[in-house]
Amino acid sequence: MFQNWLNPTTVHQREASLFKDTACFIRHIQAYETDLPNLESTQIALIGMQPNHADAIRKALYSLSYNFKGLNIVDLGNLKKDSPSFVIPILKELYEANILPILIGGNNQHIYAQYQAHYTKRAKTNLVVVDERVHFDVNESDNKELYLSKILNNRKLFHLSLLSNQSHFTSKNIQKYFANRFFDLVGLGNTRAHLEEVEPLLRDADLLAFNIEAIRYSEAPAQNDPSPNGLFGEEACQISRYAGLSDKLSSVGFYGYNSAKDETEMSAKLVAQMCWYFIDGYYNRKHDFPKSTDNLVEYIVDQKEMNHQITFWKSNKSGRWWMEVPVERRKKPTRHHMIPCSYNDYQKATRGELPERLMNAYQRFL
Repeated sequence: MFQNWLNPTTVHQREASLFKDTACFIRHIQAYETDLPNLESTQIALIGMQPNHADAIRKALYSLSYNFKGLNIVDLGNLKKDSPSFVIPILKELYEANILPILIGGNNQHIYAQYQAHYTKRAKTNLVVVDERVHFDVNESDNKELYLSKILNNRKLFHLSLLSNQSHFTSKNIQKYFANRFFDLVGLGNTRAHLEEVEPLLRDADLLAFNIEAIRYSEAPAQNDPSPNGLFGEEACQISRYAGLSDKLSSVGFYGYNSAKDETEMSAKLVAQMCWYFIDGYYNRKHDFPKSTDNLVEYIVDQKEMNHQITFWKSNKSGRWWMEVPVERRKKPTRHHMIPCSYNDYQKATRGELPERLMNAYQRFL
């Protein structure tokens, strides 16, 4: 069925002879060249949105070391048509097969397709976007260039976290809109200064859309609309690894790369490394998302001034933290009642402070 939507990749066959080292990525994955690989035991699938851009990224990825023994990855080639509608049926098939797709070489218009494919299988969706701008206007809901407009107006969206946005691109109206809906709008400064604090947001995500325009021009010049400020390459890789570690996350897309502007191939190498660190996170997943309280240690913090208790849980497997949202469970899907948090949130609670993360989560249930 995938043959209806995808073209084989020629990069795998063309580059295979150039990489003699048996540790290279290309030596350990299957690729759709003439026949579609058997997907029965596949865990991750690489899909190119636009061939020229995707092929440059996969070429850089193929040269990296493969440190993921036992992990089955398939390269499914590129979309036959550069149309967001082509992404949706592919992702639905992969979701049903419990295969995690990594989307490369796409543009902002593919982000809504990634989201649209996901919410058909979930009652409510948590989305994390990494972007320098908030592509949304309160007064222009029909503007096709503002990809977040459709998402924000969709009732299947439970929570949105937008990381690394830059204040000089973000109007007061947008800031007010996010605050009123209790969404997370984490600016570039806070993202960089407290990178470990965005990990819980990624741990709670169902999908991640990463626009490389969030990375500064000097680190990734092959962008359509570059900016002098932004994330450093290692920070982008760390965010990608955090996302890979998330037991909930079921797809990731890396968008905004333009191969025509990549004379040194430096940007393709950075996106490839972001993909690599995402896969490294996936490979090291702890599978400790609290479907039950087994292997979790309970910590109860009394808020004496408010006459209330906050329940925290710490994983024995990973040392990561969660906290319970004190609401009636029938109000929203139960998978949202236990929210990821940080040790810093627990420390705030022990000092008598209410963690902002908890307050925002509570408001979303009202």
